[in-house]
Amino acid sequence: MSKIYIIHENDEWTVHLTKRLEELNLPYESWHLDQGIVDLTTAPPEGVFYNRMSASSHTRGHRYAPELAGSVLAWLEFHGRTVFNGTKALSLELSKINQYTALEASGIKTPKTIAAVGANQIILAAQKLGKTPFITKHNRAGKGLGVQLFQTVEALAEYVNGSLFEEPVDGITLIQEYIQSPDSYITRAEFVARKYVYAVRVDTSEGFELCPADSCQIGDAFCPVGEEPAMKFEIKEDIDASWIERYESFLQANKIDVAGIEFIRDANGVMYTYDVNTNTNYNADAEAKEQKYGMLELAKFLGAALEKTKVNA
Repeated sequence: MSKIYIIHENDEWTVHLTKRLEELNLPYESWHLDQGIVDLTTAPPEGVFYNRMSASSHTRGHRYAPELAGSVLAWLEFHGRTVFNGTKALSLELSKINQYTALEASGIKTPKTIAAVGANQIILAAQKLGKTPFITKHNRAGKGLGVQLFQTVEALAEYVNGSLFEEPVDGITLIQEYIQSPDSYITRAEFVARKYVYAVRVDTSEGFELCPADSCQIGDAFCPVGEEPAMKFEIKEDIDASWIERYESFLQANKIDVAGIEFIRDANGVMYTYDVNTNTNYNADAEAKEQKYGMLELAKFLGAALEKTKVNA
């Protein structure tokens, strides 16, 4: 039977979608790709395939899940299956460098960033950036991995050469200009089927790790989001229509079907886009308050796509 297949490595971030699929009586199967095989001698099953593999999978002991998912997606695409957030989207999920170059190619401004591998090169990159303060982050990240704020290059050198330095899973550390919001918040615009759903305003006063998922709010050591999640995440419909169009065009150009795109405005009102999350999650408290539900919209989209494949079969 044709069904919806969910490609992932984290049940906690997937259960909210499967609950919606069950509410809509949609057939589905979960492909948890922390390990497995890709049999290139066979054809994949019929159906709709939705990829929500995470760049932070290694923090849950699933170091090679993205590589396995990439192989599965290539196999699916080769056989002409309907795939959402396929190989192109995965390449952006796993690399901030790929994200920034793709955003800039679409005319979307990103913070000044220099990538480096090796302790000495990280320090040289900060010197080359020539801006203080600045932040570090991991190229392959998620959940704010490796994000640190530095006031001086000397402080960075002490960190990089010390015992507390976090080695990125792909070895690439980013040095990035620090964009300070005068109101201490960022905005995350959510898209399903490459169309805008809503924007959520996220309070950044407590730090950089801004995962909205419910599981991040019950003691996840990698993703502290404060004690008042209902206040930290609020749906605010104040994003300019021209930016919605620009982001939708970016998603279309890069074959990304589902995403949360994060941006920040500086004191002069200049807007910088710094993250494209193709494994986007939604905050339950913020959604309940406004009666807008991202996973429900996603489930409806996948259901419609499944019906379409049946009609065309």
